[in-house]
Amino acid sequence: MDSVEAKADYAAFEERVRRTVYVDNLSPQVNESILKSAFDQFGNVCKVEFIPSYAEESNMSRCALVEMDSPELAKELVQAISNQPFMVFGMPRPIRVCAAEMEMFEDRPQKPGTKITCQWLEPQNPDFTIAKNLNELTRRHAAEGSFLHQYQLEEEENLAKQQAETLEASYKKYELIEKVLKDGTAKRLGHRYGINEFNA
Repeated sequence: MDSVEAKADYAAFEERVRRTVYVDNLSPQVNESILKSAFDQFGNVCKVEFIPSYAEESNMSRCALVEMDSPELAKELVQAISNQPFMVFGMPRPIRVCAAEMEMFEDRPQKPGTKITCQWLEPQNPDFTIAKNLNELTRRHAAEGSFLHQYQLEEEENLAKQQAETLEASYKKYELIEKVLKDGTAKRLGHRYGINEFNA
């Protein structure tokens, strides 16, 4: 690729990063349309891209990159959500939002003037032990993340059940109130106990 074209592409990518925010701690039930609707109140959302978790077998995404219309909107969104808990889809876990970083994008272009090199590490290489420890740390983190994920799902299911029960109980109360108002029971009770409001 021509160096001028490469520089232009990288500059466009940098601008895209500046107008994108990283969203974490999402419920697995949150999809693109839900997240877009939640963030549309802060400004126009151009794109939502979920980041898959390759460390878990389920490959369940709990984070996403949300591209806003401008860098200013992205900054305002981060500031607004950082100042107070922000729930999405009624889930009992406030999301976390921060400015996106270049390393978060799978399709990031190579920076002009840089080279990427790879090499095999032999056991006697000092970096081999570091790489091995990082591998073990990644496995442990994945196991802990999977356990926490399952726990959060159970919590959300319990919350959804509680919300449904509360909604049903509230509906029955309103239904009862409407019934006593329509059949004259409220008026008779008002007359019996001297409550004029029921006689209106």
